[in-house]
Amino acid sequence: MDEMNRLMDDWVQQTKGKRTATHALVGTDRSDASHVVEVVEFPSYEEAMRNSNLPETDRIFRELVALCDEMPTFVDLDVVRDERLAEGIVRAFFEALRTPGELPPLNDLLDEDVHSHDPINPQDTIGLDNARAEFRMWRGAFDFAFSVEDVLAQGDRACARWTWNATHKGDFLGIAPTGRQVTMTGMTLFRFAADGKIAELWWQHDQLGLMQQLGALDALEQ
Repeated sequence: MDEMNRLMDDWVQQTKGKRTATHALVGTDRSDASHVVEVVEFPSYEEAMRNSNLPETDRIFRELVALCDEMPTFVDLDVVRDERLAEGIVRAFFEALRTPGELPPLNDLLDEDVHSHDPINPQDTIGLDNARAEFRMWRGAFDFAFSVEDVLAQGDRACARWTWNATHKGDFLGIAPTGRQVTMTGMTLFRFAADGKIAELWWQHDQLGLMQQLGALDALEQ
């Protein structure tokens, strides 16, 4: 699997600006770890064929075949139903925010014109790039994880109740790193676009409690 992942990384790097694939998923059979399945999504069959004809794809394919015990089997699938379940999207979103290393692109979860309403900001955050910048600010200030307690969904909306546990490691709203362990509870309301992506978020969280835990209110309390 390590060698296969290396080849896939090489293909992703070498086909930048050329490939037509939009999503790739690799899994192993729980009952037979040597059985590997890869699902690759394309906008159309024609785009898939165009991708297959790339010289980089052909080279990587030959190297992948060399790793296999037998010739891979190919299946062309037409999507007949694609239903993104709200609870799964919400949980995947919170999990993506805590991903170690570089923040994931999030374009599979958030609409390009997503609106984020957070009372900690004087103005709404509009657009995927700006939302990513805001999430990076939080990630730069804290090592954190969300515990999603409840998700309720109806129609094009879902609401999540969560607990946030973090370590203050970087500057946050002018507060220098304290190394303190902090906790915050809150709720987020999501609105989904027709394609199932998150189009709008409303955040409600215990900002006062967070600032108190960071020591920002010590002078006022004295």
